[in-house]
Amino acid sequence: MRENRPKNLILALSSAGTLVASLIAGAVAAPAATADSRHGQDREARGAAIAAARAAHRGIDWQDCPADWGLAKPIQCGWVTVPVDYAHPHGKQIKLAVDRIGNTGTKQDRQGALVYNPGGPGGSGMRFPTRVTTKNPLWTNVSKAYDFVGFDPRGVGHSAPISCVDPQEFVKAPKADPVPDTEADKRAQRKLAREYAEGCGERSGAMLPHMTTPNTARDLDVIRAALGEKKLNYLGVSYGTYLGAVYGTLFPGHLRRMVVDSVVNPDRDNIWYQANLNQDIAFEGRWKDWEDWVAANDAAFHLGTTRAAVQAKWLKLRATAKKQPLGGVVGPAELIGFFQSAPYYDSSWVPVATVFSKYVAGDTQALVDAAAPDLSDTAGNASSENGNAVYTAVECADAKWPTDWKTWDRDNTRLNKDYPFMTWANAWMNLPCATWPAKQHTPVEVTTHRGLPPVLIVQSTNDAATPYEGAVSLHKRFKNSRLITERDAGSHGVTGLVNPCINERVDAYLLKGQLDRSDVTCAPHATPEP
Repeated sequence: MRENRPKNLILALSSAGTLVASLIAGAVAAPAATADSRHGQDREARGAAIAAARAAHRGIDWQDCPADWGLAKPIQCGWVTVPVDYAHPHGKQIKLAVDRIGNTGTKQDRQGALVYNPGGPGGSGMRFPTRVTTKNPLWTNVSKAYDFVGFDPRGVGHSAPISCVDPQEFVKAPKADPVPDTEADKRAQRKLAREYAEGCGERSGAMLPHMTTPNTARDLDVIRAALGEKKLNYLGVSYGTYLGAVYGTLFPGHLRRMVVDSVVNPDRDNIWYQANLNQDIAFEGRWKDWEDWVAANDAAFHLGTTRAAVQAKWLKLRATAKKQPLGGVVGPAELIGFFQSAPYYDSSWVPVATVFSKYVAGDTQALVDAAAPDLSDTAGNASSENGNAVYTAVECADAKWPTDWKTWDRDNTRLNKDYPFMTWANAWMNLPCATWPAKQHTPVEVTTHRGLPPVLIVQSTNDAATPYEGAVSLHKRFKNSRLITERDAGSHGVTGLVNPCINERVDAYLLKGQLDRSDVTCAPHATPEP
């Protein structure tokens, strides 16, 4: 999922939904590979080998990072050159931004580089080395053995960034309520989605056919070669798990160790249309978990002693903001953009409940400050727009999407009846894929090929952004993998939380290659305290 989202990130098509999962989107069932598609993959495999050999020869010219990147010494930055189209490895090239911090232990301790992707699609991994500079205790042991390496994937941040709309227009508020009252509301949202897709084509058309997960996996292998590593050590979270699954399928013999955390179901029928629908259901469940917690802590928040009472206050807030946006800028779309962080991350439970409590007690400004866009933050707004552009481009390019509105309308109308928190916001966010102006591909069949090492899979049972079934699916597909389940928990990104049952096993795997003889179920991490 898209980690480190800036405050007030309202990912909405210039007036549609909000960011809902770092990953979701959809597709119809993928046809079996044809001889032509296999031939294309062969060409791309050869192109990836050529690009990797070239990168291994060149290496990376590590320098101090540019001052405006916010990555202070001893973190270093550099560039890796990759082809836009791996079928034409000598054609147009782009540069990918990478950064690193060396292992903190001795030369004898060093086991290579650990490369990270936080998800998205559209998330930057460039903050990963700061886990060392900030002395994050969860990563102290691993950082003794590994260089921590982050990168901006193709199209993201400093790596040939793409765009679909003017960033200041993108964040303007208030946007239309994602939940439609009339057919006219739906027509207006469909128009916005179509215009957004057209904007992507106009502003970034040359990159769009090549903004796929398999191409990012090939980029990852070129980065491995440029680092001088014979085999890749990889940590992927959220969408980063799908990137890892595709990498493991395409380059099984190039992988040494891989941890995937909060897993996208890699089934081709799930990528990406069905994934979004499944996510709507999971978000509703986790939203209820948060409301139960708020009710249990009524002494702190005064929002009601039952889930129903908290939900009633939410619906009242939503209706109030729909009738007249708070501060002139916070309507239902902006509210979802703020409140959705609670079902995403346990770390947001207290902050979101606190702001909600202040509003109910009469402090409207606290909620406006939290949920409204900051038009003065031009850099943050550009980053938000870029992240949404990449999210859309990758998911639209990865798979075939339904093109008939009746399918979308039927599925989302049905789901909204029982799972109203995110359903329509998510639908509008992904609807540009129905009119996408570039080629849509067939997802990779994720499976075990010769040379694939044992992979460690970590997943909580109640995750909203990546439902638990995804971890089970990948576990079945990757032979000899191990699944650690955090039961009765649902925060997205498990390896970043304090839970010794999980933390110690991640360390043992990355440092010694050790896995339990069978799958493990861990008790949940500590519940947030008000």
